[in-house]
Amino acid sequence: MDKFKRKVLDLLKDWKDNYAPKYAALLEGARRVGKSTIAEEFAKQNYRSYIKIDFANIDDDLLSAFKDITKLDVFFLRLQTITGINLYPRESVIILDEIQLNPKARQAIKYLVADGRYDYIETGSLISIKKNVKNIVIPSEEYKIPVYPMDYEEFMWAIGNNTYDVLRQLYKSNVPAGNGTNRSLMRDFRIYMAVGGMPQAVQAYVDGKNFSFIDKVKREIIDLYIDDFKKIDESGLIGMMYKSIPSQLATQKRRYVISAATKKRKTKKDIERLSDLLDSKTVIPCYNTTDPNTTLSQTQDNDTFKLYLSDVGLFTTMIFESTPETGDTIYNRLLSDKLPADLGYLYENMAAQIIASTNRTPYYHTWEKKGSTHYYEVDFLLQAGAKIIPVEVKSASNKNHESIDAFCAKYSNRIGRPLLISQKDVGNEGQLMLKPVYMLPFVLEDL
Repeated sequence: MDKFKRKVLDLLKDWKDNYAPKYAALLEGARRVGKSTIAEEFAKQNYRSYIKIDFANIDDDLLSAFKDITKLDVFFLRLQTITGINLYPRESVIILDEIQLNPKARQAIKYLVADGRYDYIETGSLISIKKNVKNIVIPSEEYKIPVYPMDYEEFMWAIGNNTYDVLRQLYKSNVPAGNGTNRSLMRDFRIYMAVGGMPQAVQAYVDGKNFSFIDKVKREIIDLYIDDFKKIDESGLIGMMYKSIPSQLATQKRRYVISAATKKRKTKKDIERLSDLLDSKTVIPCYNTTDPNTTLSQTQDNDTFKLYLSDVGLFTTMIFESTPETGDTIYNRLLSDKLPADLGYLYENMAAQIIASTNRTPYYHTWEKKGSTHYYEVDFLLQAGAKIIPVEVKSASNKNHESIDAFCAKYSNRIGRPLLISQKDVGNEGQLMLKPVYMLPFVLEDL
């Protein structure tokens, strides 16, 4: 696989320059987002030598070395002898890959870091799940770095498209691109929505594979996740919770309903399963805030939330999962924006992914309409200094934005300019800013 340019490499460089050797770097993220590749690429670029220990595929001799690390001199000698790689004090790094599979090795980080001879990078999936750490002392000497699927800028780097900075300049100019240009830019962005940011799927696209092939790659990743969930909980209910996300968003439920996923009454065990699902980093929680203000987290309702998938490409595949495979015809219609279905929830998931990739927790707000059984709902709330920005997401240039208008009237003293994200070109409707979805990253940069 090609070594894609990833922004997380800059975060690792910051760790190396400012936090190592007092902390080990811990790359956290869902499986298949590229953590192992990133760690190894960083080691090659920044160290004289490195040893990578993959606990998912480790031979007995190497594994036995971790059974006793009380004598570190002997431990390091054994590592070098078994791997045939020399370690150099303060010039070498040891990568502990899939460390959640060896809790004792993770616990040993405290002593390895205190020794100070080498740097350490841990990678793992489902790291914080209780079943992996319940019998160990979790080390405090870990500098956590989140790893997300490739964002749109990283995707453009991968495919050799150098126009992302042009998009940024276009955003800053605050003038419409023009119908033809905007249609072209939206088609480019829908390619990203179709492929997603999982490196294997991006690689398949770079290699010129058709969308049927790319879809199979994504289905394999989804199946891998489902298998992972079964290892945590044999009931299979975590996988059912995961796979119900698109359908729950499609029916425009005001919140995620566990019983709608499991087809059973909610139990205490389901709350634990939900916690495990969140820990897997395969999903993005978006919490309802009961009193939207600049301290969104303080009025977060932990019982009322939505779930999105961490990768829009996997979401696209799951929308069409009822068919044995999603063929090129469906993808071509998606790219041309000619699918008959309303795909507002796909664009909503895209927006959630963009927000989460900036290390922001997404929030939304819903409230009752007076004299009605219906509700208003604002899709996302963003903090901008002492103000909040309400955001509504549409798949088309829909002129109906009743909820955001009602929100602005209700909380006029708390908000900055409201934002409508869609496929429509840059524009304004009174105070409401209109931006195409590919400009949302730049909106976030400005906050």
